[in-house]
Amino acid sequence: MSIALVILAAGKGTRMNSDLPKVLHQIANAPMLVHTLQAGAALSPAHSVVVAGHGFDAVKAAVEEYDPDATVVLQQEQNGTGHATNMAREALADFDGDVIVLFGDTPFVTAETLEKMIVARDKSAVVVLGFEAADPGKYGRLIMQGDSLEKIVEFADASDEERDVTFCNSGVMLANRAVLFDLIDALNSNNAQGEIYLTDIVGIARDRDLAVTAVTCDEAETLGINSRAHLAQAEAVFQSRARAELMDLGVTLQQPETVMLSFDTVIGRDTVVEPNVYFGPGVTVESGTRIRAFSHLEGCHVSRGSTVGPYARLRPGAELSENVHVGNFVEIKNAEVGEGTKVNHLSYVGDATVGKGTNIGAGTITCNYDGVMKHHTEIGDSAFIGSNTMLVAPVRVGHQAMTGSGSVITKDVPDAALALARADQVTKPGLAIKLFEILNKKKHKRDQESQ
Repeated sequence: MSIALVILAAGKGTRMNSDLPKVLHQIANAPMLVHTLQAGAALSPAHSVVVAGHGFDAVKAAVEEYDPDATVVLQQEQNGTGHATNMAREALADFDGDVIVLFGDTPFVTAETLEKMIVARDKSAVVVLGFEAADPGKYGRLIMQGDSLEKIVEFADASDEERDVTFCNSGVMLANRAVLFDLIDALNSNNAQGEIYLTDIVGIARDRDLAVTAVTCDEAETLGINSRAHLAQAEAVFQSRARAELMDLGVTLQQPETVMLSFDTVIGRDTVVEPNVYFGPGVTVESGTRIRAFSHLEGCHVSRGSTVGPYARLRPGAELSENVHVGNFVEIKNAEVGEGTKVNHLSYVGDATVGKGTNIGAGTITCNYDGVMKHHTEIGDSAFIGSNTMLVAPVRVGHQAMTGSGSVITKDVPDAALALARADQVTKPGLAIKLFEILNKKKHKRDQESQ
């Protein structure tokens, strides 16, 4: 049976105290809404429909950046979850399959849990996702009789006996499209809040002798985010889960709680990550590498056997081939670095191509920006760039070429050539002592005048 996703993402999120729509606040460097889309994408849905309201244009842009094929529809007035789900009706008019209703501010429901719901749909018209709550509080209760979900009772309407139930409603539901919208047609707003609630379809389905059931997930999957405190809690949940998954896959995290990961971080087995490393979005690290302490990586690729850091920064477009060494206080941006090359100290390599087996000396800078445009630097195989070399792009240093320390290279250096571009040293015997005497007298005079 084909699957469609409907993700409710129209809420303003007043408690976030923000101009940004709630579902665009980030967890692990991606909007929480993207986490929901990512979980649903594992089901290979035929359609993904996001129902947006507050900040519609911003939400639409974020959805399309992640999934250009998704549809974003407008809920002009927020009138409850049933009303919001109904906004997807037209987008799914020609769809013949099951619909899973998810929430953009509940980002941790896993693909495995959604698969369990799909399996349960074989025997039930409506499937509800529930969880055993450590502290049920004011959650709606799922009242079960065997495998059958008898009703959802809101806390305010629950009896003392029903309030003792710890099986609670997550709000996530699954039903056939035709059944879902037929049940929604029967909803009304005859409640204290005057809103149309999707949860009411359970009672309507039962009245029509349709089978309704519930499946269970871990409570952490149902974490809803309504405040900055919740957002911080969600970040901690994600990081803990992601670190554990990496270690299970064979990655060594020497001090796991200090390593920050992004929603799309990929790290291969037998890689060692030292303490206080930050992985921004778009990072892939191959197997058998070492990321040393206090390094910052984003939008980059690190190949097998390479070492990065400590205190290194790899910016977007950094592409390290196998067995590359990038050392302390080195920054690489939009540059390809060839196999076995070493950039070990205090250098900046940006908008560049560096060949294989090359050594970049300490303090080397590719001067790539002229104040208006960026320019490219090319360094060949087995080249040696002397310490404190300024490579003024656009410029090329050839294979097996060399630059003298302290050079400012403004012209291409042919293969196997040595380029020296610095003024001749001038030595004045005894002048250092005389200069210090003059400077000390000036300092003494200044100190007296300041007293």
